Amino acid sequence: MKLWQLVALGVLGALFVRSCVAEGIVIATESMAPTLPVGIHLFVNKMAYKVGKPERGDIVTFPSPVDPKKGLVKRVIAVEGDDVRIVEKKIVLNGVPLEEPYAVHDRAGERFTDDNMEVGRVPRGCVFVLGDNRDHSGDSRDWKDAKTGEPIRFVRVDQIKGKILKP
Repeated sequence: MKLWQLVALGVLGALFVRSCVAEGIVIATESMAPTLPVGIHLFVNKMAYKVGKPERGDIVTFPSPVDPKKGLVKRVIAVEGDDVRIVEKKIVLNGVPLEEPYAVHDRAGERFTDDNMEVGRVPRGCVFVLGDNRDHSGDSRDWKDAKTGEPIRFVRVDQIKGKILKP
């Protein structure tokens, strides 16, 4: 085999792995801190949801529902069929307060409009996602459709690119 053929095979193999199997990313914002600090390099398992479904607690990546050119990393809080409410910054999942040792509220004394909300039942084929650094995360609580102004509360599972592999 000639050198150019080996190089071409290597490039094609790398492109296949990056597009279908795994991809490296860098965390660019503090929305998942301290779980995933700014600047940390991670890998995304792109096969995870081709053979399974997202589960509560998974950290996933997907295009922003309000700016598809921007990739986001958030934690799955609720899956299809779950009923979600937020009461005084606490998640109530299916009527039970959710234990979230990873959640940070560094502005706990401040009140935001999304600190209390009836999210409702997660539709089929969707998930409800939040950043771990709740007071610094744009997520399912506050996304709005640019044209209609309607809230975008859920991410479609088919939009999820993959599951973050924790270091």
